[in-house]
Amino acid sequence: MVQLRLILVTLVAVEALGIMLFEMFGSQTKAAQRAFGLSADFLAQPEARVAFANQGLYNGFLGVGLLVAEFALVGAASLLMQRVFLIFIIVAAVFGMITVSRQIIWTQGLPAILALLALL
Repeated sequence: MVQLRLILVTLVAVEALGIMLFEMFGSQTKAAQRAFGLSADFLAQPEARVAFANQGLYNGFLGVGLLVAEFALVGAASLLMQRVFLIFIIVAAVFGMITVSRQIIWTQGLPAILALLALL
């Protein structure tokens, strides 16, 4: 079970870092238009680029936080912080499901839920 937890938490962290890169550097692409359901004109606005970059930065913090909790902390502190960051991701996925797309709960929320269950 420890190896499954390690794999799932690492996958969630890597996914968060990938989302960070996508939101910070790929928010003006066709893929971003499809993912967020927004027009190219909207995504080209400086304010939208800044907002996506900030959103991406927060996803990066979640991913790095998970990796630090998993690999730099030990014992109860490691498990507690992994739970905290996974719950943050689950809450963000639920909010994203409500406000953006139901797909977010499956792509971002489900892996975090599985990782949290493996921690418990």
